[in-house]
Amino acid sequence: MRLDKFICKSTELSRTEARQAIHAGKARVNAEVITNEAAQVHENNCVTLTGQRLIPRPSRYFMMHKPAGTLCSNVDGVYPSLFRWLDLDRRDDLHIVGRLDADTTGLVLLTDDGHWSFNITRPEQQCAKVYRVGLRDPLSDQTAARFAQGLLLQGETTPTHPACVVPSGPREALLTITEGRFHQVKRMFAAVGNRVVNLHREQIGGIRLNVPSGQWRALTRTEIDGV
Repeated sequence: MRLDKFICKSTELSRTEARQAIHAGKARVNAEVITNEAAQVHENNCVTLTGQRLIPRPSRYFMMHKPAGTLCSNVDGVYPSLFRWLDLDRRDDLHIVGRLDADTTGLVLLTDDGHWSFNITRPEQQCAKVYRVGLRDPLSDQTAARFAQGLLLQGETTPTHPACVVPSGPREALLTITEGRFHQVKRMFAAVGNRVVNLHREQIGGIRLNVPSGQWRALTRTEIDGV
């Protein structure tokens, strides 16, 4: 964890105030003065600020049902930030795990635990993400086989990891992938001559969305440990 983030997680200081304190030489890591706010520290290090040892608050983990027309961002842009729906203290300490496009709905995870989110998003972990996909055309007989083999998307140099797609309606399918490339789901269906008309994420690892649109809740310990 970065030193400035460690201080913010252990005090009521803002990120700017934490950086000012670090630059002023008030922070020590294992008795050594550190003036680089990006220095990496671990929770078992002895970190002090003006002589006071810091103990970080426990990490927080949440799910949210992202509505359409919202941004996976801490601030508003062309569309409002989904953080508008998050009524929490120190919500800006949180980051989004696995972003969705503005028009995509469904499961978003939020946390201040960078190690946890890294393990979810890196492809090597094979963390499955399940999407319900509305399509312009019915699912062709060849799509499942092509997705299972991996597709070389336009502009990419390596094929996608094997994916599983099964029909769930006349023009609807459930897609399971283990990556999170840019616009991956839409590009995969475009590569087989189809078009995504709506997209909804239902599940990440063992965490299944079960709150209404615009609502959120804390994750259980079982959910946190199961991804």
